[in-house]
Amino acid sequence: MGMLRGVPRTVRLLAFGAFLNAVVSFTFVYLFIYLTGPRGLSVAQAGVISGIGGIGLVAGNFTGGWFGDRYGHRRMLLAGACASGAALVTLPVLPVAALYAVLPLAQYASGVVRAADAALVAVSVPEGGRRQSFALTRFASNGGFIVGPPLGALIADRYSYGWLFLADGLGTLLFAAYAAAVLPTRGTAHTKPAHDPGAPGLWPELRARPAVIVLLAAIVCVDLVYRQQYSTLPVFLADHGFDAQFYGWLIAINGGVILCLELPAAHVLRGRAPLGIVGAGLLLVGLGYAVLIPGAGVLFAVTMMLSLTAGEVLYKTTATAYVADQAPAHAQGRFQSLYAGASISGQVLAPPLGGALYVASPALLWPVCAAVACGAGVAVLAARRMGPASGVSTAPRTCPPPGPPGVATPSAGGAPGQAGRSSRPETGSPAHRPAG
Repeated sequence: MGMLRGVPRTVRLLAFGAFLNAVVSFTFVYLFIYLTGPRGLSVAQAGVISGIGGIGLVAGNFTGGWFGDRYGHRRMLLAGACASGAALVTLPVLPVAALYAVLPLAQYASGVVRAADAALVAVSVPEGGRRQSFALTRFASNGGFIVGPPLGALIADRYSYGWLFLADGLGTLLFAAYAAAVLPTRGTAHTKPAHDPGAPGLWPELRARPAVIVLLAAIVCVDLVYRQQYSTLPVFLADHGFDAQFYGWLIAINGGVILCLELPAAHVLRGRAPLGIVGAGLLLVGLGYAVLIPGAGVLFAVTMMLSLTAGEVLYKTTATAYVADQAPAHAQGRFQSLYAGASISGQVLAPPLGGALYVASPALLWPVCAAVACGAGVAVLAARRMGPASGVSTAPRTCPPPGPPGVATPSAGGAPGQAGRSSRPETGSPAHRPAG
């Protein structure tokens, strides 16, 4: 298929693994119900446990790439999957006090897997072909996420919520075994960390790429807005007379459009300048929430979701690939960790900030969301004029021609003579949680 041309076979195999892993990654959907139901916790206690679990997830995303740059992204992927799976299996039999420690550990390990996933795709696919590889792994994860929650509800209804954690944990451990079998253990870029004690630190590398700093800040802002669809939006709809079923259909529109359009969009737009695409996507997110300012009718809500989803299709894959293309070889994992953490920061920030604004002044929520997202989009569009700092090459970088399997080619954008990524990409790995 033309859309997958240039995506290596191993990435396709691991995208299938991403789908299977996402199918069993359903416990976070029902965690709050489990804590307040079978566990008998108060809403406040469940909120605290869920909140610190979310903090663990964000922390794992921010730090996973640091470990990967030093110890190898394959090792971190497998270690994170094993730790997460083992913790999930034990959760149903742990005392409540232990949940405050074990759940954040499981979520932290899941975040490490997500960061390792992005870094593995980045170091395995030459510059210029990353958008389609990232789009494929997102496509697979989102497809599994559509299947997972209904399957989880069936398991919980027929057996118990404890079986959800057991199935998720065992599925994650099986994913680790699958990844260990598929990812080669030697002779590839992602198994030989590019850590160089004499290389510049992260901050000097970021300062040399000001457009990346602007993009990361914009992603934090837009993720805070984007994830209002999972927190304040259902409350807003309920306050205007819509039931949970209508909200469920809106979320289904989001997932369906992404599955239908994300891969084709990555293929069609693969030759376009990335920051322009990202900026347009962020503007669409802002315009989507602006549609809700007049009211909450069916037409307004559906139009909002279509605009929000179109923006997501444009910016998420493109921004991930852009950060990977800008990263120096020795800091690829750290750059991907920064992006992964920024792209999931709204999971912790969106509910409290959006909820507080909605309680204080409901009429202000959507104008503020629209202004924040549109401001982020304008900033990214303006960043197209930012050149690299002194000492950073501005020469265009092209993909190296494919070589025979197992033969290394120079790293795209690396120093002359520096061994880099394999000419035949060996891996890209599924994220444990479809959270981005």
